[in-house]
Amino acid sequence: LLAGVTGAVIGLTSLRVREDFLAIVTMGVAFLFVGIVRQQDVLGGEMGISGIPSHGLGQWGFLALVWVAVLVCILFAGHVKRSWMGFAFDAVADDEETAKVLGLDVKAYKIAAFAMGTAMAGIAGGLYTYYTKFIVPDTFGFIQSVTILSIVAVGGIGSIAGCVVSAVILV
Repeated sequence: LLAGVTGAVIGLTSLRVREDFLAIVTMGVAFLFVGIVRQQDVLGGEMGISGIPSHGLGQWGFLALVWVAVLVCILFAGHVKRSWMGFAFDAVADDEETAKVLGLDVKAYKIAAFAMGTAMAGIAGGLYTYYTKFIVPDTFGFIQSVTILSIVAVGGIGSIAGCVVSAVILV
């Protein structure tokens, strides 16, 4: 939930940025966040946080939890894509001005997209942290950002199945 709220705030502050520049701003915010975390002892600072307690599910139970989370995220994304919200997302992505003329609240849909995307990333990050039992500021740095952008570019923006196949191939 915190990741989703953070995404909504980032989306709110990034409303004027479009296309490739949006990806650059997003990566810039990630670098800023890493810099802030490195300076905060309560967040582990440069050394990160270690000694995260075990999830208590065992290896196979945790693997099942990860697969359930993946399936839920894919089903959720598919549901949104086929809903009125998905059509609105497509309209905003294709042509913002036309979407405005049609009466869509472009700002609200952009913020919603950021919030949903970062919420799913937060779920993935939380599962990853429980798997490794530690987290450091560089865990999701520049290389991971480029990897994620590559997955979307290769899989096709807006294609859930393409991004899943692309993730499997590239990762």
